[in-house]
Amino acid sequence: MASLLCLLLAAAAATSPGRLVPYDLLYADGVRAYFARDWGRAAELLQRSLHSYAELRAARRACRAACRREAAFLGGPPGAGPWEAALFGRVLQRADCLQHCLGNRLGAAPSAHRASHAIRRDFEQREPYNYLQVAFFQLKKLDQAVSAAHTFFVANPQHLQMREDIEKYRRMSGVKSDNFRDLEATPHWEAYEAGVQHYNADEYLQAAARLEESLTEALSALEECRALCEGPWEDEDEEEEEMQPGLYEAIAAHYIQVLKCRQQCVLEIATKPGRISATEDFIPSHLDLLQFAYDQVGNQALAAECAASYLLFYPTDEPMLEKMKQYRTELGEDAAVTARESIQHYVQRSLMEKKLIYYAVEHLGGTFNDPDLWTPDELIPESLKEKYREDQEKQKQETLDVEEREKRGPLPFEGIAVTMDSRRMNGTQRVVFDRVLTESECKDLLRLTKAAGEAGDGYRARRSPHTPHERFEGLTVLKAMQLAQNGDVDWRDAKLLLQASEKSRKIIESYFTPGKKLHFSFTHLVCRTAVDEEQEGRMDLSHPVHADNCLLDPEGQECWREPPAYVYRDYSGILYLNDDFQGGGLFFTEMDTVTVTAEVHPKCGRLVAFSSGKENPHGVWAVSRGRRCAIALWYTHSREHAEQERVKAEELMEQRAVEQPDGGERQGADHGGRSSSELPVPSGGTGPTSRRHKPGSDRTQQPKELRARDEF
Repeated sequence: MASLLCLLLAAAAATSPGRLVPYDLLYADGVRAYFARDWGRAAELLQRSLHSYAELRAARRACRAACRREAAFLGGPPGAGPWEAALFGRVLQRADCLQHCLGNRLGAAPSAHRASHAIRRDFEQREPYNYLQVAFFQLKKLDQAVSAAHTFFVANPQHLQMREDIEKYRRMSGVKSDNFRDLEATPHWEAYEAGVQHYNADEYLQAAARLEESLTEALSALEECRALCEGPWEDEDEEEEEMQPGLYEAIAAHYIQVLKCRQQCVLEIATKPGRISATEDFIPSHLDLLQFAYDQVGNQALAAECAASYLLFYPTDEPMLEKMKQYRTELGEDAAVTARESIQHYVQRSLMEKKLIYYAVEHLGGTFNDPDLWTPDELIPESLKEKYREDQEKQKQETLDVEEREKRGPLPFEGIAVTMDSRRMNGTQRVVFDRVLTESECKDLLRLTKAAGEAGDGYRARRSPHTPHERFEGLTVLKAMQLAQNGDVDWRDAKLLLQASEKSRKIIESYFTPGKKLHFSFTHLVCRTAVDEEQEGRMDLSHPVHADNCLLDPEGQECWREPPAYVYRDYSGILYLNDDFQGGGLFFTEMDTVTVTAEVHPKCGRLVAFSSGKENPHGVWAVSRGRRCAIALWYTHSREHAEQERVKAEELMEQRAVEQPDGGERQGADHGGRSSSELPVPSGGTGPTSRRHKPGSDRTQQPKELRARDEF
């Protein structure tokens, strides 16, 4: 064994000579160079950090695969003694193999490459490319800047600042279409999408070739993901001091953690970059498509093989069983039809792991979110099925409790009336309040919209993004404060916008989530104006039916909570300012988007509020005459997604109060937005230092999170 181990380590060392610098250190130095505007060094270090990250993952995969062969657990050494020596002897050999293999490949102790959770998450979310695109832009390396920006945007399609930067790159001379490439593209997704396109175009020969390629690459990616699961123990409660587990409890806990991680790998490979939801039945769907494609091109032998493989997942699937009968008849009863060996291994191994996990959950505690729809029902212990039913009942009761709380929730302001509740609106978590604003306050806010429009900055009327029959104007709280600072609008009106939206937040929070903080996600003073000459024969809506935190699928009766939807939004509100127009009412529907369940007619001071999920699809009837103005409000429980522009707007208001506490004359200042000629910044703000924190300056300091803003 020693000679084999030496050969293994020598081969490993030969593939990666020299010491691999830890990627988190390179990343920290790269970000520091970025903030020092040393673009050349920033680009070099950030690229090196990405290379180091990839090399580390490759080394871990290779060493674990090699040591799995070198120190296998199957069987036992000749003349093995008691079971402990047989088992733990192999465990120690595997550990020794890994330490030496990784040490040789990395050039240092593996422990030197343990980065913090925040840094690992940055690399998983491709955050280094966010910095890289700015560094390359400054170095006038447009092709590399575009590739870096596109690579980041593919994984973060909800990042609106990067979306704007991508559009700017598209308009720049010298930028080619093939510069927009994903530097982290996974082979199986490219092949899968090409195969599905051929399949939908009835090009079955080409579809089969690409789907076979996708299946091979997907299974390979699955193995690589599973190998990376064998990392250090991830303690979810690191800060809690408790009694450490004993030998067998610790081994069991870590082993089950690894098994759960391996099970989740199928979701990782089945989730396209930039999306949250995985493609359901990713591996079985390959076999289903391949079966049909081979049947169409006349290759019944391979079609039967794919059908037999599919039946390993769903053995009682009647359409596929009928196809198998057909194939056996066509091929002859004596023809041997068996499932693919790779699929047999995949299913058997997965079932073995599920059985162990369910045993651990039942007897040792914990939870398990099974990623597969095909898991046999008999594999799940009865006690866990009962617990699932109890959880469903509990969730149903919590929903009823919410509805009950709506009826009695206290309001933080006097004089406000609940005009309609969920029951009267034929839904859940819906409510209408009246007298939130006075007539005078509505007029002041309408005056703000008029003054902002006349200022010609930030509130220009343009065609609505939802319909060509209306003009659209929108003003954020920060823009209102900047216009006030410039002397274009009255400070008191801009301040009223802040106050009215905060009053609405307190009302909605106290009604729906008392005791649980709601943060602003986005605040928008919006006016929609009918285009008089384009109303004849109009059939569309002012705003189509949608949900606020998920992508509505009326045909599938589902709402997908994934980007580009604002998945972090929890509650929504609309505070109306006027009613001197025709149309423009809010309406709620069923999931089919056509069955109207409730309508709300706008008027000054009326606030409609509702939860942002699939339970409340809604739209806006067409504004057929006049101008409809309202404050659109979105809220989140996530502090991480709190509206940053609002923080700046409040700072400007506080600054104004300090400078002119007596509310004297207006004071102008130049605070225009970023022009199209300015460089794109990773965080979506006016400069990188206003949004970023550096990673930890040394290995002992906990790195701060690097978070890019992804709201309007």
